[in-house]
Amino acid sequence: MLMNEFHASLWAPWRHEYVTAASAPGEDACFLCDYLLKPESDAENGVIWRADDTIVLLNRYPYTNGHLLIAPFAHKADLDDLTRDEMRRLWHHTGQAKRLLAGALAPHGFNIGINLGRCAGAGLPGHVHLHVVPRWNGDTNFMSAVGDVRVIPQSLDQLHAAFTAQAAGLGLPVPAEEASP
Repeated sequence: MLMNEFHASLWAPWRHEYVTAASAPGEDACFLCDYLLKPESDAENGVIWRADDTIVLLNRYPYTNGHLLIAPFAHKADLDDLTRDEMRRLWHHTGQAKRLLAGALAPHGFNIGINLGRCAGAGLPGHVHLHVVPRWNGDTNFMSAVGDVRVIPQSLDQLHAAFTAQAAGLGLPVPAEEASP
């Protein structure tokens, strides 16, 4: 059975920024390093909190609602490149991010992972980072199974506001202007 061209396409103009901004293999462009240099743009960049050497932020191209990234400040490509203290703090903040998501969204479970290397799915292979993806029973439904599409039910701005409020309530180091209503 042939499908009509109209029904075979899902227009997703918000993906254009991702496709055109993705650096080619061998390029050193790193949005995480760019964000680290601009703390005054944390809200715009979806940063939930910064610690001494770790940043926690919303993934702009999430797998599910609330998908977070946790990264060390140091631009290092592999876990083997991290110091013991960087690794310890990275995992500490990953645990804090999971706690934040549990309190703010009440998911049924989590995927926590790292993609090392472009062939392993790393969209940013030069700067190691972890993904914390909240999951709900039934969140993989006909849209992803049949249409190869994920439905994200909440805007990044709404999530950012909810998460910074939750982070402040947990005593996490959110910027002062983010924590106040």
